[in-house]
Amino acid sequence: MTAPHSPGPAATIAGLSFTTHPLGGLTTLPAAPGLYAWWAAPDIIPNLPGPAHPNNEGLRLLYLGIASNLRRRIISNHLRRSGSSTLRRTLAGLLLTQHSYRTERTDRVVLVPEDEDRLTDWMHTHLRLSWYEHPDPASVEPVVIARWAPPLNLDHTTGATRDIVKAARTAYNTSA
Repeated sequence: MTAPHSPGPAATIAGLSFTTHPLGGLTTLPAAPGLYAWWAAPDIIPNLPGPAHPNNEGLRLLYLGIASNLRRRIISNHLRRSGSSTLRRTLAGLLLTQHSYRTERTDRVVLVPEDEDRLTDWMHTHLRLSWYEHPDPASVEPVVIARWAPPLNLDHTTGATRDIVKAARTAYNTSA
């Protein structure tokens, strides 16, 4: 969905809530600035609560981010390399034992190439994405995150959820 001007948080949330896309159907993902939200069914990572999608209670929010170029951020970072995506590293940490992901140390801990592919396949199977074009996404991101409280946005998570995410990141970072 495209923003004609610089919309506020309510319009941004409405735009992110409009529709979700399977990861195989990202042909309309624009090369424009904006916000994006990652969604999953509640049973995908059951010990990780997240707010329900406003229009689809079968999905809950996992992570919210901003990008100067949505297409590049999603396709080149989040769907390719754990080294450049906190989301991928966190998901790998949450699924490390269950999926026996293997890591190695480069300038940081990354999945081995075969497991990068396996995590990408897992994401294609289990996650959905929504996005909203916004000329200045950083201007609304803090309010949108505060209202939605996505569990994988660690700086804005509290309590048991924060402990689960921190433990997953520690497990991942110490696995190589």
